[in-house]
Amino acid sequence: MKLLDTLHRWTGGLLGLVLALLGLSGTILLYDYLWIGQPGTGDPLRGDLATVAATTEKLMAMPGAQGITYADERFGLHQLRFGKEAGAYASQSGDLVTRWASQWERPELWIFDFHHHLFAGDSGEWVIGIAGLAGLFFVISGAILWWRTRKTFQLRLWPKRMSRPSIVMHHRDLGIIAAPLLLISIVTGTMMIFRPFAMVMIAPFGSPAEAAKAIEPPKYKGGLLTGKPDYTAMLAEGRRRFPDAEFRILSLPRKPGDPISLRMRQQAEWLPNGRSTLWFDAATGELLGARDALAMPSGAQAFNMAFPIHASKVGGWTWRILLTLSGLAMTMLGSFAVWTFWFRRPKPAKRPAPRALATS
Repeated sequence: MKLLDTLHRWTGGLLGLVLALLGLSGTILLYDYLWIGQPGTGDPLRGDLATVAATTEKLMAMPGAQGITYADERFGLHQLRFGKEAGAYASQSGDLVTRWASQWERPELWIFDFHHHLFAGDSGEWVIGIAGLAGLFFVISGAILWWRTRKTFQLRLWPKRMSRPSIVMHHRDLGIIAAPLLLISIVTGTMMIFRPFAMVMIAPFGSPAEAAKAIEPPKYKGGLLTGKPDYTAMLAEGRRRFPDAEFRILSLPRKPGDPISLRMRQQAEWLPNGRSTLWFDAATGELLGARDALAMPSGAQAFNMAFPIHASKVGGWTWRILLTLSGLAMTMLGSFAVWTFWFRRPKPAKRPAPRALATS
């Protein structure tokens, strides 16, 4: 038990700040659609084919346009992508609301990048994944360590005093209360970072090998991107294939020969951007293939539920409030763990001075 306590304290001292910042940034992102503050964010969704097709043709005709994330019921603006970081918001009529050349001009974008990549791309994802596994260890080991002192449990939102013993007691008791929510947040977040971990978690729902194969996009090859793709025909094909689905993401090829992709979300899908996808030849507009997310193996469908659970895209305000409490608890637990470990460490006990030998 002493070894477990030592590991819990040291890993908390080393990675607690990362988890605290992830908890804080994740909590902010739960409400990003409320504070973006651009005209039209609250507009009702106009998802009929004629409106979406006309807007798509208008926006994608802009120089450098590479794709669109369409408006939904929560956020009433389309997001247009121009380059690595450049983009714009546009109304559902196709009028630009605002543009940016870098993610640093939009708080919701750089906070998202920090939460998912720590501003470090793939390397940052590895750090977040390791922190997620460490967080899973914290929840389990913390529950085991709490059991010894369960009789002294006290429910406090803030430490009684800012002394090390009071903070440690508060950390222990707050941790056990938040443990179920923290477990859900950490597991679902880590699933999106570490694919092997995700395959272990979905194993009870079906074959991980089948799920991994179903999740990977197929390898289609076509011609070079034509100067004026027929987006209206592509959207019409998407609506024909999935009549009740919303248009979610249109993406141009990243490399020569890659297809144009159109992601849609069927009503039964939890994933906000859906995984029902169509691929079109970039040169001719011919349909190369389609994937029905609701026909995917059960393991793949379980994997697709991780993000909406993690980001409160399901469950309404009740689940969003619970995840808010989880994020704030993670922020408090992580920051206090770092503070007590590095700045409020117990002072070593002073050894008593040796007594002078009596002289005869």
